Amino acid sequence: MAPSTSPLPSTRATSPTSSAEERESGSTSSGGATTPESGSSPAVEKTRSEAGEYHKDFPPLPEELKVEPLPIDAGTPDAWVPRDERMVRLTGKHPYNCEAPLADLWNAGWLTPQPLFYVRTHGATPHVTAQEAKEWKVKVTGLVKRPMEFTIDDLKRLFPTVSVPITLVCAGNRRKEQNMVAKGLGFNWGSAGVSNGIFTGVYLADVLDYCKPIRPIGAFPYDRDVPGRARHVSFEGADELPKGKYGTSQRLLWARDRSKSMLLAWGLNGELLSPDHGYPLRLVVPGQIGGRMVKWLETIEVSDKESQAYLHFKDNKVLPASVSADEARSEEGEHWWTDPKYIINELNTNASITVPNHDTTIPLPAEGEDDTAMTKICGYAYTGGGRRVHRVELSLDDGATWEYPAKLIYPEDKYREMPLKKHPFYGTLDLSETEMSFSWCFWEHEIKVSRLRDSPASCLSLRATDESLHAMPDRLIWNAYGMMNNCHFRVGIHNENGKLRFEHPTLAGNATGGWMGRVNEEGGDPRHPIFNEAAAAAANTADKPKKEKVDVQAMMMKDEKKDIIITAEMLKEHANEDTPWFIVNGHVYDGTPFLKLHPGGGESITLVAGEDASEDFMAIHSMDAKRQLSEFHVGKLAEGALEGAADVVEGAEPSKVYLNPKQWKKSKLISRTEISHDSRILRFGLDYPEQELGMPTGQHVYMRVKPEGSEEVIQRAYTPFSDNSLIGAIDILIKVYMPTKDFPTGGKMTSVLEKMQVGDELELKGPLGGFTFMGKSMVRWKGRERKVRKMALICGGSGITPIWSTIKGLIDCEESKETECWMLNGNRTEADILAKEHIDALRERFLEQGRRFDIWHVLSGKTADDWNGGRGRINVDLMKKHLPPPPKKRESDDEELEDTLALVCGPPAMEHAVKEGLAECGWDVPNTVVFF
Repeated sequence: MAPSTSPLPSTRATSPTSSAEERESGSTSSGGATTPESGSSPAVEKTRSEAGEYHKDFPPLPEELKVEPLPIDAGTPDAWVPRDERMVRLTGKHPYNCEAPLADLWNAGWLTPQPLFYVRTHGATPHVTAQEAKEWKVKVTGLVKRPMEFTIDDLKRLFPTVSVPITLVCAGNRRKEQNMVAKGLGFNWGSAGVSNGIFTGVYLADVLDYCKPIRPIGAFPYDRDVPGRARHVSFEGADELPKGKYGTSQRLLWARDRSKSMLLAWGLNGELLSPDHGYPLRLVVPGQIGGRMVKWLETIEVSDKESQAYLHFKDNKVLPASVSADEARSEEGEHWWTDPKYIINELNTNASITVPNHDTTIPLPAEGEDDTAMTKICGYAYTGGGRRVHRVELSLDDGATWEYPAKLIYPEDKYREMPLKKHPFYGTLDLSETEMSFSWCFWEHEIKVSRLRDSPASCLSLRATDESLHAMPDRLIWNAYGMMNNCHFRVGIHNENGKLRFEHPTLAGNATGGWMGRVNEEGGDPRHPIFNEAAAAAANTADKPKKEKVDVQAMMMKDEKKDIIITAEMLKEHANEDTPWFIVNGHVYDGTPFLKLHPGGGESITLVAGEDASEDFMAIHSMDAKRQLSEFHVGKLAEGALEGAADVVEGAEPSKVYLNPKQWKKSKLISRTEISHDSRILRFGLDYPEQELGMPTGQHVYMRVKPEGSEEVIQRAYTPFSDNSLIGAIDILIKVYMPTKDFPTGGKMTSVLEKMQVGDELELKGPLGGFTFMGKSMVRWKGRERKVRKMALICGGSGITPIWSTIKGLIDCEESKETECWMLNGNRTEADILAKEHIDALRERFLEQGRRFDIWHVLSGKTADDWNGGRGRINVDLMKKHLPPPPKKRESDDEELEDTLALVCGPPAMEHAVKEGLAECGWDVPNTVVFF
């Protein structure tokens, strides 16, 4: 079992003192002994070592851990937060999602120190000062007769303070095992996404009873929400996220049940909550997944419907095993997320082996020595809903037979034997009147070392069963989000050089190691591992042939093309956006047929035209995508064809110009300017402050970023908002596409950009593009130059950016005054018009120079009564009215090019409608309309 720790360490956290009158009288409310009418001030809170007796026979309080802000968090919004450097980060440095190393979690004991508690966050940790905490208010609103706002002092004054030992578990605990079978939508939790502590606060049920929810008497269906009838309680925290604040909900009847012990908590293990764990106030829901426990709690709303928060729907669901990650992520998969049948509330039964840890070794008895040496196997087990774990069993033959049940250790029972009441900090810590069990138990089992050595399966299997006879299943059942994995926990046993070495299934995060990864590499099935030949015979797996290791390279080639040699000259002919060829693992592929079909957009292909795309392609594409690649196989690249054409040599002198069309360049975010509710100008730095960008007007750059905690690489084309007059930086204008009913995931790239903090990096490549404004009213397009005197500009949403680049180039060029412009700009609402003030200012500059620049804004959504623009969508009538007449059609390629050109950029549906509309208006679309 884990070693004991000091029972009475001091704590770092202190709280605001009470009133002067109470300090002088020495009185306290002792956890809420006063009544609402008494008006007494709250108790004086003290440090843990001063706060009164914590019985020496209770489970020892965690050792105090001195933690400080870490260098890894520098440059993030969490740079101020003290953290333990041992924690395993699962999503990079920000946001902070982590678990303790399994050995450290176990050695800390039954009560987990706050710095070693696992953390699940979606954004920055709210920075709340001590004064702000004293003034913090939680609002109770909605269908209640008595709407209220409570400070934490109010909660202590009005309601009894209670403490409850509670285990918190992320629904993703042990998810990496699922990801080793098939990569899902979640990041790689190991088996330490679990922690245990004594939470102090007030019962949510007491607060709700005080506010009196409205539940009219009558016959109502039990499973149906009825308008005006309180049935749910929604909770919302203070953390600001791109898709709204974090929120979720509980059924009202559960929330009002004191036996379920839901808490509004301010304390953990005798000290105040730390910032990462919800300081100053959080919701704690014993027996349920951690995702139901809102931190930095601000709002409680009693409602006739469940929470409408984005993450209440798009997280913490177990979807059917038949639903793939791609299907779940797609628009067609929306119904899976909104169906209440798939929501997770209560924890399932789960357990893990902590001793021996991964790669631990123990010596074997030498030949002729006494064969009675024993070793101890230990671990944790938990279950949900207030139930109790009743049985933990071990198997040496992978479940064919089971050892006698392990010894179970329930430290929480100490609080049943000797209750703690009216404590200055804990209030009442008394489990003598409840049968509920909300904490993990520990277990241990002694076994002969020789029996481990002789294990028929060469593995140690573990299962737990709770009092409802819910047992851990034999095999892993995959689901798209990797939630609630609780199959038998298996540890491999290897007899090596006179020692036994133990191999856990996985290691948390991106660390390599564990038998599941090894089985995958060997071509086996991690759901049905075979640790040695003896195990195969014992499991009678003769009819289950070993999975052949897939030859991925052969899968991606056509036999008839693999010997065709592609020279450097041939590749160069297709290093363009029209007929892009690219290289993967030394073979050349033609991406032209797939430009319109690629799920990431055609830019994902044109971006690597003429280049080696092996690293990105192999990292982010599924086996199905690699199999499909053979359809586009052209041949094998000649040896040496790419020499000297790829990256800039490391350590070379920085060039005068930043951009390089054949090289990804790292760039840090140096500032962010919000210009509307959903539009931002992001400024990224170049290699050095005096460097020029090197961007021809009208062309674009590609941006590439790999979200933290994801294996996916996202890349998109953007036309800079700045021009070459900006030295040392580049400005990118983005419109953040928020989730909607029709677009539930929001914009993939803009969601990542919205989360970026100053100092975060992405990669840029460019310039690229088939259209260039050259000055003197001249443009180059499709390899030919032409003078443009009339320019029609049609855009929607963020499609304004390439249009902006061109018209700004026109106004800044004194020799282009003969070019006149007409613009149609379509958006949903006036607030959605991107960079409207910038466009209006540019129009004024045109007019001051006596140059024509007509703008007509069209709004498809709700408009104000005084809106003087267009309503509806861009259509043929608007094109005829607000654009110049179409140019005359050319009779032959030799005929002089007309001086009228249209530039179009917007969402695919808009571009399609515009293409058909311009054709109807008489435009020669292939030769006079540029689609960016």
